[in-house]
Amino acid sequence: MLQSPSLSRRDWLASSLSLAAAPLLAAAQSKVFGVQLYTVRGTVMKDSEHVIKTIAEIGYKEIEGAGRADLSTLLPLIKQNGMKPVSCHVETPLITEDWDKYPEMKKVPVQEAIDSVKGMGAQYFTMPYIRPAARGDLDFFRKTADQMNKVAELCTKSGLQFAYHNHAFEFAGKAGERPIDIFKARLDKKHVALEMDMFWVSVAGTDPLEMLKEWKGRVALLHLKDKEKGTPVQFTESVPKTAFKEVGSGSIDIKAILKAAPGLGVKHFFVEQDQTPGDPLDSLRKSFEFLKTA
Repeated sequence: MLQSPSLSRRDWLASSLSLAAAPLLAAAQSKVFGVQLYTVRGTVMKDSEHVIKTIAEIGYKEIEGAGRADLSTLLPLIKQNGMKPVSCHVETPLITEDWDKYPEMKKVPVQEAIDSVKGMGAQYFTMPYIRPAARGDLDFFRKTADQMNKVAELCTKSGLQFAYHNHAFEFAGKAGERPIDIFKARLDKKHVALEMDMFWVSVAGTDPLEMLKEWKGRVALLHLKDKEKGTPVQFTESVPKTAFKEVGSGSIDIKAILKAAPGLGVKHFFVEQDQTPGDPLDSLRKSFEFLKTA
């Protein structure tokens, strides 16, 4: 490169460094955020057009379905509004095979469910929750990890990625012998990813950023959720409604997590707020306003 006579070496060097940094700055500013539709579960099926359109207008680009049936119904609106389905939470007994513990769910073959998620254009087939009545001892969690591996291989063969979404119960027990420890040791890294819910990790007394580092390369999806300051450590999901805060309005260091997450393997970010003080769309807007500057 020829240096302009009117440009000092110092100016030229500064200009060159600015150009080199531009792609990194652009990458930081272009992080894409999505919404887990569980946040708007009370309104999205009643006023679908308004809810989906508003989510898109706020600035969200990706969607995670709270269930296969609802995502299938909403898919045309999601696409019409320029968003894409990335992940879908599926029926837990597709993996655990204990349909009697989930009597409200219709039993379907697992491959049929995999095909339906793929047909909607989603990439992740995500196991969302093991309800309390369906949980067992540590052998249960070892068996469940093996069942996840089995279904995950089927997902891989079909071109999908299997993921498991945590809550707080997985962190109960003696360190090294907790369900989360069993999952970390037993789940197949090649086929099973983690969807880390930072709220529940924090409720369970674990630092979400430290967990991201410990699970480096294994957390593909991240639930962006904030927690009210002073929320006590516990290992159940029975927290006060007020414990859920808009992203950036609570006690979790969201900025530090966002800064580190891409380098630790996180590919997608979904805002989810289980309980909101008013209209969930207002909370989603408030979270996005924070995320734009994070």
